[in-house]
Amino acid sequence: MSDNASDFVSVRYMVDDVDEAIDFYTGHLGFTVRNDFAPAFADVTRGNLRLLLSGPASSAGRPMPDGAVPGPGGWNRIHLIVDDLAAEVDRLRAEGVDFRNEIVRGPGGRQVLLRDPSGNVLELFQTR
Repeated sequence: MSDNASDFVSVRYMVDDVDEAIDFYTGHLGFTVRNDFAPAFADVTRGNLRLLLSGPASSAGRPMPDGAVPGPGGWNRIHLIVDDLAAEVDRLRAEGVDFRNEIVRGPGGRQVLLRDPSGNVLELFQTR
């Protein structure tokens, strides 16, 4: 795969601590560090996904004209497909990862939500 940023789908997550976020995404979810400018910013990749990890010192963390300050959390999330959801949940729980819920089943498969150290939500999904 090329290292050209235009070859990726990029998502920005605001994080409280860039180094902690790097450790979480690379240590638990198989991402690779592309750039590390901690404490302000880093980007990590997994396949064609480029995740921009922006700390409070980054330009993305600057207050808006109305005074609102960008921060982590919310319900928008990265959707990661896994082969064996139950095994992934067991592995991640053993590593101390925080889950929002138990595995639920829907018409397309099963899913569970977990949180990174800053509270950003990720979804692990297994098709039927």
